[in-house]
Amino acid sequence: MGLATAKRFVKEGAYVFITGRRQAELDKAVSLIGKNVTAVQGDVSKLDDLDHLYEVVRKAKGHVDVVFANAGVVDPVSITESTPETFDKHFNLNARGAYFTVQKALPLLADRASIILSVLPHFWCRLVA
Repeated sequence: MGLATAKRFVKEGAYVFITGRRQAELDKAVSLIGKNVTAVQGDVSKLDDLDHLYEVVRKAKGHVDVVFANAGVVDPVSITESTPETFDKHFNLNARGAYFTVQKALPLLADRASIILSVLPHFWCRLVA
């Protein structure tokens, strides 16, 4: 979903910054997007990585027009098999990561900027089922 959105934004004339934990996947995404893209390796559940991402954005462009917070992990587990570690892994990326992705972007938002928040609900649905 994130790759398709980045490709569409570039097709519409935008410059995009993408982030992810795995450099090989980022390199592949850059190749598929083709132009007007910068990849910044990082983990959105880590505040220092978000600070680095937005510092790269600030230095390159100075502002953000759209934040598309789309990170998420799905590793379904029933509530009876869930552990504190499983919960923390999902919560840190799916909820905390999305929250701080938006919060850390606020100082860079241009006038009339947009925030698109896409949090994966799959883990929570399976957890309570």
